[in-house]
Amino acid sequence: MKIDLQELQQLAAAQPRVDMYAGIHKALRAFMADTLLSLGRVDVDDEAALGRATAQVVDLVDFCLSHLGHENDFVHPAIEARAAGASTSVAHDHHEHEREIAQLRAAALALRSADKAVRPAASHALYRALAVFIADNMRHMDVEETAHNAALWSRYTDAELVAIHDALVASILPQEMMTVARWMLPFMTPAERLGVLGGIRAQAPAPAFAAILDVVRPHLTQREWDQLARGLGLAAVPGLATA
Repeated sequence: MKIDLQELQQLAAAQPRVDMYAGIHKALRAFMADTLLSLGRVDVDDEAALGRATAQVVDLVDFCLSHLGHENDFVHPAIEARAAGASTSVAHDHHEHEREIAQLRAAALALRSADKAVRPAASHALYRALAVFIADNMRHMDVEETAHNAALWSRYTDAELVAIHDALVASILPQEMMTVARWMLPFMTPAERLGVLGGIRAQAPAPAFAAILDVVRPHLTQREWDQLARGLGLAAVPGLATA
């Protein structure tokens, strides 16, 4: 892969468009990376540690499966409505990922209850399989962020893209939304994080907004939290301290 500095500068200078993939893909990349690292270092003789690592694998692949469903239900129909056939290749990837997700989930559950003698080999096999799955998903997400965005940007206004995105977000259940917040917001830039949380605060009930902050805060540095608190003016909100 060749990185063209001039092309990057041109992209940076271009008028930004609504990107439905950017935030959620940051969440997926962070969740995937953390899960792979956790599985790679797990002590298979420690029942609690093994339970946590395999549970995270299951949570990750379940999250991936739900994400595929959201794209299938909202994004792909939008692409096909105005660019027939443009999502065919990625849709095929989704079918393959569904099969791989089922295999990874089964392997993680089997590892949890496996005899101690076979755990080291089984754990390493799951680690390698997860690494391959993640590598393919990294490529897959890049295709979506380039080819799919190109199709969407050339055929939809930003207002239309916001409407599609809002409908997708409205379909997400509260528990899954908390998982999104956990893995997306800490790994955004400060400006992105502030923008997303400002939008949530404008639309969500105060208890729901506070719950999201509770999920996010432990995963921010003190500097990141202080910066976010200033941006949101949290000192003026009862029950939310900036210390």
